[in-house]
Amino acid sequence: MTAAEIAATAARLVVEEGLEYAAAKRRAARSLGCARGELPSNDLVEDEVRQYLALFRADSQPAELAALRRLALHWMQRLAEFRPHLGGAAWRGTATRLSTLHLDLYCDDPKMAEVALINLGLPYDSAQAPGARGGEPVSVLTISARSPDLRAEVPLHLHVRDWGEVRGALKADAQGRSWRGDAAALERRLAEDGT
Repeated sequence: MTAAEIAATAARLVVEEGLEYAAAKRRAARSLGCARGELPSNDLVEDEVRQYLALFRADSQPAELAALRRLALHWMQRLAEFRPHLGGAAWRGTATRLSTLHLDLYCDDPKMAEVALINLGLPYDSAQAPGARGGEPVSVLTISARSPDLRAEVPLHLHVRDWGEVRGALKADAQGRSWRGDAAALERRLAEDGT
């Protein structure tokens, strides 16, 4: 099996089952009988996701993406004090109704994000995720956000990061696309898409 074959299978799992890239790559490799060391890059999987969406979801995915972006913007406005940035598939343009939203919150005091959720009366789950480039783990607070457009609950992961990390947040990938954007950038994308 080649990396491209694993990436194509992983892309189908991302779109059809809503898996995150890492889980989709592992499952694709297992289903194709490949060793874990042969996993494709996220860039290659994302390229395959874009192709899959163009072939099989061109009629529904743009509206689903717009709905998720509007929901993300709503939460970015509610949590504005934490300088939120949208990342993941919703920012990159590959999200479907099965996707999870990812917001990075940049805080002077990481506990303040939890306090804000408590003050809003929102139940949340708390977990740890690996930090950027092998750095210290970050807190991830997960809430369920209702999307009126999709008529569904959408998982929203709030990655609580140190304020100093915001400088590296807007670095571009190999194709010059940013990995995340703030509320103003998201509003521009929504306007450009006419939604």
